[in-house]
Amino acid sequence: MVLPPKDHPRYKSLLAREKLVEASDVVAKQGLIAHGRGEAFDYLLGEQTCLPALSSIKAACSALLIAKNPVISVNGNVVALAAREVARLAEVSGAKVEVNLFHRTPERVIGLTKLMKNVGVDALGENADDLIPGLNSERAKCCSDGIGSADVVLVPLEDGDRCEALVNMGKQVIAIDLNPLSRTAQTAHITIVDEVTRCLPLLSDFIKEKKGLDIFDNKKCLKDVLNYISDRLKS
Repeated sequence: MVLPPKDHPRYKSLLAREKLVEASDVVAKQGLIAHGRGEAFDYLLGEQTCLPALSSIKAACSALLIAKNPVISVNGNVVALAAREVARLAEVSGAKVEVNLFHRTPERVIGLTKLMKNVGVDALGENADDLIPGLNSERAKCCSDGIGSADVVLVPLEDGDRCEALVNMGKQVIAIDLNPLSRTAQTAHITIVDEVTRCLPLLSDFIKEKKGLDIFDNKKCLKDVLNYISDRLKS
């Protein structure tokens, strides 16, 4: 990995790119394109966690605290960028972690579960024995003791089809998506419009401190994010 200079004004962003390239054996090439799209929206947010995002993080905290079988669904980008952050969240929330991929191969699933094992998490995903109804892609494959039986699913960097399918299964879906206009953002019950490595530590902290938010309107929150972006561009 080629480390960017720490005094670079966009050090964290450049480091994220290097992490994705370093993990190119388990990160799909399409994931690199998706990451670039997310970066563009992060520019609009000022590369910082806005107040509406803090509200949605607190709402996600409440959902995870009362969940009976929470699951954190991870793909290649999430593991490459935030494996340690996912591990900490799994520890404080009691959530299981499951690898779920659109571009699924046995090699990628095994590689990603090994990377999660390196940070102390026995991730599900290798022995997928269940299907998410309404999906024809490889993302339909899941584990019955993971996503299949989850009541709350956290889906960072998700695609809209699976988010909608999980909602249709009656699961409460928490999404992390930098694009407030995406199908995922619009479909999830709680959408955190923030960068994954910024918001996961905050979510873990809120869970430890039990700083939840019981009353939450996702549509209003997304509108507040768009207003925040608009105000930044006008200033």
